[in-house]
Amino acid sequence: MVQLCSIEQAVDDVLERLPAHIHMGLPLGLGKPNHFVNALYRRIAQLPERQLTIYTALCLGRPSLGDGLQKRFIEPFIERVYGDYPELEFLSGLHKDNLPPNIQVQQFFMLPGSLLNSASAQQDYVSSNYSHAARDINAAGLNLVAQLVASHSEHPDRFSLSCNPDITLDLLPMIEKRRAAGETILVVGQVHNDLPYMPGDAEIGIDGFDLLIDEKDSSTLFSTPNMPVGFQDHFIGLHASTLVRDGGTLQIGIGSMGDALTAALLARQADNAGYKALLADINLSQWAQLIDREGGVEPFAKGLYGCSEMFVNGLLVLADAGIIRRKVYPDVPTQQQANAGTLDEAAQTDGISVHGGFFLGPRTFYERLRELPQSKRLEFNMTRISYINELYGQEELKRLQRLDARFINTVFTMTLLGAGVADQLEDGRVLSGVGGQYNFVAQGHALEGARSILLLRSWREAGGEVSSNIVWEYGHCTIPRHLRDIVVTEYGIADLRGKTDAAVIEALLNISDSRFQSGLIEQAQAVGKLPKNFRLDPRFADNHPERLQSIQAQHPNLFPEYPLGCDFTVEERDLLRALNWLKSKFKLTEILELGKAALDAPEPSEFPAHLERMQLTHPDGLKEDLFQRLLLTGLKATAQ
Repeated sequence: MVQLCSIEQAVDDVLERLPAHIHMGLPLGLGKPNHFVNALYRRIAQLPERQLTIYTALCLGRPSLGDGLQKRFIEPFIERVYGDYPELEFLSGLHKDNLPPNIQVQQFFMLPGSLLNSASAQQDYVSSNYSHAARDINAAGLNLVAQLVASHSEHPDRFSLSCNPDITLDLLPMIEKRRAAGETILVVGQVHNDLPYMPGDAEIGIDGFDLLIDEKDSSTLFSTPNMPVGFQDHFIGLHASTLVRDGGTLQIGIGSMGDALTAALLARQADNAGYKALLADINLSQWAQLIDREGGVEPFAKGLYGCSEMFVNGLLVLADAGIIRRKVYPDVPTQQQANAGTLDEAAQTDGISVHGGFFLGPRTFYERLRELPQSKRLEFNMTRISYINELYGQEELKRLQRLDARFINTVFTMTLLGAGVADQLEDGRVLSGVGGQYNFVAQGHALEGARSILLLRSWREAGGEVSSNIVWEYGHCTIPRHLRDIVVTEYGIADLRGKTDAAVIEALLNISDSRFQSGLIEQAQAVGKLPKNFRLDPRFADNHPERLQSIQAQHPNLFPEYPLGCDFTVEERDLLRALNWLKSKFKLTEILELGKAALDAPEPSEFPAHLERMQLTHPDGLKEDLFQRLLLTGLKATAQ
């Protein structure tokens, strides 16, 4: 029988009923009950005879304030957006490498780039597919699960796992099996007032909890503000949007490239004439047959079904726009149903338009889900990750649902032979994690009519140095080259499936930046992977940012900076543009170079509101004077 208790009483009960070593599983992302976790963490830190191992992923914390101009920009924004969000105390220990000696944190996915310099996080990272996480955590001796849940006033005996049924639903049968063998495993829940109540598979009865904290959490939910979408990402999204087939299935990930794809699909539906005119200027003739065979450029007459481990804001926006609307059956239809001709009718009334494992997004995303009537939320079925990320288990049903699937994910590097890199740097440090990317790529090959599409910026700029993201070799890969399929950059599409190595190299050269093509060709020729007389098709010799920017200027309405909404004020948008420009152009350690650039700064009177927001209206001393002039330089360079 469930026990209602306070946070401290829950900690007392956990310490009393569980052995000296507590193995606690927490949902990834939003669903962690931070207040309870912090209380248990503090208590065990003071009990050297006890041990605590935390198994989780994607630990969310406020962005680092940094210093200088970054701090002046981000500090007020953080206070406004994150409010009283309770930070995970163990996260500070990871960043500083000073966790108590009796506490360990094992993660299978990290907030991208946030823990590159944490020795403890890097050493205790577990490289595991998302779909295997429940299995691995259970095998490690899990004896405590703690999770935020949502409640419904009309159903006091039921709760929703809301943002995170993903791993919990996979764990519960394992837990029951171990309990039947006599093990003690506790499940702790705490209601958060602002979590949307997601019906369907995410609902569990009150008897699913051993301890239910009766102090409802009303602190600020962690959110991920919509960030600006640059011209590279917009062109990537445009190319990828032509590969999405009407009536098919869509999986997309978080980030600006996913937002760009969403924007392009919205344009394809709502402004088809403008969309086609833009595509004509880009010139997709090289890939016309591929687009005709695998995708399309017409509006969506049938609509799409979403099947994505992460129910991203973009999928909800596409649903609101009537693009995500193809509903799928919750069960395999019987022959009798098929003969009766009632399948389409049943799908429209009882079907599901999105299967998701977890969600995380901007505040407006949570608000929109809360506003939806329960009947509409039933179309968005939050469920176990094994259902979404794997084909085995109900495979017949999944194959019926996942028609013409497009699994669209991002990588930060590709090798010329077709291997993708998304989770780890060449020196071994983990940037994020494999998550479910490998599973979706594999499904792209296993499902009839499906394709895996990897999105990639062909080049990057940092500290004034430009480098190619398409390289000859890399010391690590996330997606092995035998699973190569489709790669999209801002310059076009490379269809790599079933191609020879030489053909793969040529296809990737065609969508690489022209500043690096000759060097890549020489590397491939040096090891005999390209013939010595190879010549690049002249059509791809002008892959330069300037060409794309000139096309962008002709279609300004199709390149919205914030296509899914914005948490920034008008001045903050300008400032963010300027700060990103400064970061890309200069090494902040090179003061002389910065000083020279600041000599041409405009007068402060041109940007009074921006300087006031950054507390630089009246600089105090040489340092603040330099900050002001640098900021003005950036604002002038990026003025729209």
